[in-house]
Amino acid sequence: MPLPFLTADRVFEAADDAPLPYEDRDRWRRPYRPGPWRIMVAALALLLASFVLFAAVIIAATAQLASAAVVFGLALLVIVAALRLLRMGVWVSARGLRHVGFLTTRTASWEQVGSVRTVQQPVRWLNLPRTVQGQALLFGRRGRDDTGPVSLMTTHNADFLGRAEAFDRAADSVEAWAEEYGPR
Repeated sequence: MPLPFLTADRVFEAADDAPLPYEDRDRWRRPYRPGPWRIMVAALALLLASFVLFAAVIIAATAQLASAAVVFGLALLVIVAALRLLRMGVWVSARGLRHVGFLTTRTASWEQVGSVRTVQQPVRWLNLPRTVQGQALLFGRRGRDDTGPVSLMTTHNADFLGRAEAFDRAADSVEAWAEEYGPR
C-alpha cells in the first residue's frame, strides 16, 4: 500500500502560484526579529504570571473568591504587559511607519516621513538613564520643525544589544522601505 504523503515523487497541487504571506506589502511587519533581551524579560514575566495564576487557584480553593479575582487580575495584567513588550518596536507596511512603545503607538504615513537615517550618537543602554556611544535610526516628520527627529531603534536597546549586524540589517531595511514608499 503506497503512502503518498511520505513520498517525494507525488504531484503537488497548483497552490504554488499563490502569493506568500510575506509578499503582502499592506500587512504591518517588523523588519527584524525581537532581540534576546526582550524575549528573556517577556519569558520571565510569563513565568511570574504562571506562579501568580497558580496562587489565584490556591486562593480560590480556600473559598476567598474576591481575593482570588484580584490575584487573577494581577496575573492577566502581567500577561498583557509581557505581550505588549514583545510587540514593541518598529513596524513597516506600504501604508507607513509605525513605532510601537510600551504605552503608546505612533503611526506616520509615508507622505509624512521626512527622513529616516542612521547616525552615530550617545544612546540609552536598554532604555535606562545610562548613555553609551552607539548608533540610532532617527525618524523625522515632514513639515514639523517644533520636534526633532525621533529615535526609532538603537544599537543598545533590547532588540539589538550585542547584535550590531542585526541592527545594520534592520536599519537598512527600514531605510529601504522609506526609500521605496516615501514621497518622491
